[in-house]
Amino acid sequence: MDRFAPLFVIVAASLWGIDGIVLRPSLYSLPVPLVVFVESSAIALVLTLVLGHRLKALKELTRRDWLAFLAVAILGGVVGTMSITRALFYVNYVNLSVVVLIQKLQPVFAILLAALWLKEKPGPRFVLWASLAVAGAYIMTFGFDLPVVVPGDKTLYAVLFALLAAFGFGASTVFGKRALRQVSFEIGTYIRFALTAFLMSGVALATGDVFQYRQIQPGQLWIFTLIVFTTGGPALFLYYYGLKRIKASVATICELAFPLTAIVLEYVLRGNALTLVQWLGAVALVGSIIQVSRRPSRKLTPEAAEFHGNSGN
Repeated sequence: MDRFAPLFVIVAASLWGIDGIVLRPSLYSLPVPLVVFVESSAIALVLTLVLGHRLKALKELTRRDWLAFLAVAILGGVVGTMSITRALFYVNYVNLSVVVLIQKLQPVFAILLAALWLKEKPGPRFVLWASLAVAGAYIMTFGFDLPVVVPGDKTLYAVLFALLAAFGFGASTVFGKRALRQVSFEIGTYIRFALTAFLMSGVALATGDVFQYRQIQPGQLWIFTLIVFTTGGPALFLYYYGLKRIKASVATICELAFPLTAIVLEYVLRGNALTLVQWLGAVALVGSIIQVSRRPSRKLTPEAAEFHGNSGN
């Protein structure tokens, strides 16, 4: 099965592309906190039923383990998921494949945060490629012009939320390496969704959005069901199964199925294609992200070496 490990990552990334372009935008009429609360709660419930006999492993977690998982839930589950959901809800205002591509800046944030947390000094090559990646994201959004905010144009808002999502998911990756030391990735995935559901219940209650559940239409219930059983927990399981068996650089290539699927679906379903200038920015961004993921810093602490050896998303 190890020969097919890259395929698991490709399938997972493709599912995330379908989620971003086909499924999640269909929920745009609902409040974002309600969407993330329902999604995370449903996935946590399913995982409880599937992994119930293995949850005794939770007793082995230390206080630091729980703090690490809490950071993962806050940064990835709450900040990251809410931000990318909000960005994708601008479906009628912006090319969503651009949002997906900008979210791929995640490794840049992950390595920068690893440098702060793991005392790892990024080398000049990282600075070069990271800067080119940011430049590529800018060109995709604004071309070679200065940003102009036009009333009614949601492009800038979508990009800012996509950047916030990249930061949240990147930070979640860093803390996730610490969190997964004592448990399997299956139990780690369960804890991530369970804590996210708990945190989102507080957010949804505080905003009052939890009481808007009556707005959920029958068709949207089917969308939630598809997310829970395809692009949610199962996709993450597929991704981690493949990631444990391939190098981070290989995983980075396989993950390109995510933006590529998004670009194809955005064109097929909505007729939105990247312009020549946007393609130039996309190539610069994707190529730079590949180089960033392939080039660890010169001197790594043992913790940093572990991070780079396992980091892929």
